[in-house]
Amino acid sequence: MTARQLSSVTPEGRIVKIAGPTVVAKGLAGAAMYHLVTVGRLGLAGEIVRLERDAATIQVYEDTTGLSVGEEVVDTGEPLQVELGPGLLGSVFDGVQRPLPRLAEAQGESIARGASIPALSRDARWDFEPAARPGAAVAPGDVIGSVRETAGVVHRILVPPGVSGTLADIRAGNVTVTEAVAHLADGRALSLMQRWPVRRPRPVAGRLPPREPFLTGQRVFDTLFPVAVGGTAIVPGGFGTGKTIVEQSLAKFARADIIVYIGCGERGNEMTEVLADFPRLIDPAGGRPLMERTVLVVNTSNMPVAAREASIYTGVTIAEYYRDMGYRVALMADSTSRWAEALRELAARLGEMPGEEGYPTSLASRLGQFYERGGVVECQGSPQRRGAVTIVSAISPPGGDFSEPVTQASIRVAGALWALDADLARRRHFPAVDWRRSFSLYVDDLAGWFAREVGAEWASLRADLFRLLQREAELQEIVQLVGADALQDQERLALEMGKLLREGYLSQHAFSDVDAACPPAKQFGMLKLMLAFAAHAARRLDAGASLDELTASPLFEAMSRLKDHPSSNFEAHAARLMEEMER
Repeated sequence: MTARQLSSVTPEGRIVKIAGPTVVAKGLAGAAMYHLVTVGRLGLAGEIVRLERDAATIQVYEDTTGLSVGEEVVDTGEPLQVELGPGLLGSVFDGVQRPLPRLAEAQGESIARGASIPALSRDARWDFEPAARPGAAVAPGDVIGSVRETAGVVHRILVPPGVSGTLADIRAGNVTVTEAVAHLADGRALSLMQRWPVRRPRPVAGRLPPREPFLTGQRVFDTLFPVAVGGTAIVPGGFGTGKTIVEQSLAKFARADIIVYIGCGERGNEMTEVLADFPRLIDPAGGRPLMERTVLVVNTSNMPVAAREASIYTGVTIAEYYRDMGYRVALMADSTSRWAEALRELAARLGEMPGEEGYPTSLASRLGQFYERGGVVECQGSPQRRGAVTIVSAISPPGGDFSEPVTQASIRVAGALWALDADLARRRHFPAVDWRRSFSLYVDDLAGWFAREVGAEWASLRADLFRLLQREAELQEIVQLVGADALQDQERLALEMGKLLREGYLSQHAFSDVDAACPPAKQFGMLKLMLAFAAHAARRLDAGASLDELTASPLFEAMSRLKDHPSSNFEAHAARLMEEMER
């Protein structure tokens, strides 16, 4: 609907001031905060962010070049909302949920300002299978039917929040997202699609404590710094430390039903690589294209900052929608630093009092509100089901300085810190995680699961791994002062074992068919073998063997190549190596 069509039924104002993406309009009677408006003769989309008497300050989601004072501004009467329904999976949206591929088909590579197209196709048809009968009482969140959205995902059609009543009729059939598939006794229609304001969390029946790990396939995360399903992790790192590679690896290999990937303010060439790579990725779980369970929300650094600020909310609302169906959703945000920079720019244009480094004083609370939208929940409605949103957020601190405000504010509310180190990245150590700066608050909550599902020794092996890494770090400091020749053989062995664990266990090859992802059983087996070998080598050294003899042995070589051994027969391979050590 154009601005001129809306003006006949909704309040209309006039532009009195333009400052970049910020516009001030007067005359919008009855306007409310966060209402969506159309601005100017082109009908640019914008959002009201401040109201003072009869003046409304608007952040515009598109380039405002060419706007003039006096042009009309029309209040739509609704906040920014996203369309939720079949067709989301496999889609690529911008920050305000415009479908970029369909816009490109309609207008070419240069998308005109003010262009608008529904997020969900009105032409696509879906086979709806009812799960309820006429006469049934329905409440918010009840499943009334389903459609097969992709080969691996059944899209459950839910009664929208705030809607309840008695089903007057329901029908099976091949329908579009806007066609009614059921009616309530009061005449209200239910379709495959619903809309939801992005800044308001979707309601749940209850929140549940974290009890299961979000398995990533990366040994350094799953063993040392595990994250719970429904938890939050932040991945800060300077330029070139591999944040995007980490998030793409998690999107491909982590145990999640649905992936929502938000490219927020990243470089255009980097997002182009994501858009080119994702459609080619094959899901290891089912052998189907990964895009069949993925939604991409893309807002590059050259796009307007207002849309960048909205992209985070668009992505998390889509994630909550699939959570409400009972799915486990992994939300990858790359990066919240660019989102915070958009907040800073918008706050400056609004004349707000700046906080540390110019960020708005509300930065910490805004980050907290975003991370709190993750979690494990009891979904509304019947049948009973549980869903989860796990948030993994990349952070780009300037110069790799973790003391900057965005990183510090995120650390205070996140459950895990996976700190990336530039020195490790330069040495081609992936993931470039600095184990001395990273942490996880979920270890105690998940210890029971690992003990039951992986091995009773998990906690003690993890503690032994930390102890060896700490011992190696202490010895490295001595070596830098006096050299390795000043160390005794037991100390030099500790250095070798620490190096073996870092390079053979904590490091993985992101592009290896065997080592790109490591299942929990293999992680446990590798760690148990390596620590057993460290104890075996220490005994051999005490018995008179030389350090050179130990490090040149076939066993040492086998330990360094454990990660390259396939998971399918790793248990038998590990048993043979253990027998050799016990001879």
